[in-house]
Amino acid sequence: MDTWKPNATVAAVIEREGKYLIVEERDKTSGELVLNQPAGHLEPGETLVAAAYREAMEETGWEIGITGVISVALFTAPGNGTTYLRTTFAGTAVRQVPEATLDPDILAVHWMTAEEIRAESARMRSPLVLASVEQHLQGVCYPLDLIVNA
Repeated sequence: MDTWKPNATVAAVIEREGKYLIVEERDKTSGELVLNQPAGHLEPGETLVAAAYREAMEETGWEIGITGVISVALFTAPGNGTTYLRTTFAGTAVRQVPEATLDPDILAVHWMTAEEIRAESARMRSPLVLASVEQHLQGVCYPLDLIVNA
């Protein structure tokens, strides 16, 4: 019997001077160009926070600081039926690393205002992208000690 397991993923809502760090990538299922926060899958032996740091660097070339947890959400992608358990972190941009090599799936890195993200809501990889920006704007942020690594 197959055991159902959601895919564990992380995302980072990184704000700087009123703009959010957004990546443009090609959706592997639909082939469409979509917008997302720096995000990706948890790797074996990795903590959730370490995964968020790694994904931000791999996808944007930015070192980030993690300040808290915005949400933990379940999302089932309508295109392929895959369920994701996504932990979304709040953070800040620390410094851009000019020599960083970006993940080949990333086509562009943008700094977008909340208004611009709302205007592009149809292009978001999932509804969690805009929802987490809205939560950030409302001040939703839980302490990092919510995450336990045993």
